[in-house]
Amino acid sequence: MAEIHTPYASLKKLLSLLNGFVAMSGILLVGLGIGGKCGGASLTSVLGLSSAYLLHVGNLCLVMGCVTVLLSCAGWYGVAKESRGMLLFCILSMVIVLIVEVTAATVVLLFFPIVRDVVLEHTFVTLRNNYRGYNEPDDYSTQWNLVMEKLKCCGVNNYTDFSGSSFEMTTGHTYPRGCCKSIGTVTCDGRNVSTNVIHQKGCFHKLLKITKTQSFTLSGGSLGAAAIQLPGILATLLLFIKLG
Repeated sequence: MAEIHTPYASLKKLLSLLNGFVAMSGILLVGLGIGGKCGGASLTSVLGLSSAYLLHVGNLCLVMGCVTVLLSCAGWYGVAKESRGMLLFCILSMVIVLIVEVTAATVVLLFFPIVRDVVLEHTFVTLRNNYRGYNEPDDYSTQWNLVMEKLKCCGVNNYTDFSGSSFEMTTGHTYPRGCCKSIGTVTCDGRNVSTNVIHQKGCFHKLLKITKTQSFTLSGGSLGAAAIQLPGILATLLLFIKLG
């Protein structure tokens, strides 16, 4: 392949490489967005709106990822054509994306302590009022049954959360079948609270651990994408200045 004979050949080659990294950061953001959107939706169903920030940040990452990939393509075009207008557009747009990414990471880190401190009482009250039972078709009960089975836990704090709840008043059972270690056995009768029959620990701390992991994954991914994009922005700015 013939060598590129322009005054800025080396810088253009570097920018083409950096635009490739920018595109990769966009794909990273898309992946984070899809993961945050799916995980956030499930957590919001169980923990309530106080954990919905994960869903919103996931949507934001998804949008920012798509925008970043498109901007990397525009950057390649601007470098190839030595178009100052296109380069300026890419610089300004990527600066905005960079600011949004850093802001999103900050919001996630700031909101996690709020979820930890506030959501426990909200989740406890909501479970007692809204949980209906193991085979009930409503989304709230279905999500809680799934959580208790997969995480091997019972209630928010423990099985006593169902004492005096609407579930107990409706069914007469002390706990739902989702709390049992072996669903469908004779001992899983809604009254036997032996450690051999039901999970004794609640789900809240396990859900909180998942929320923490997702929070740090989203914030770390956003900051990582910003770090990858920064050299590309600076190199594009340098070429823009040199072309002037």
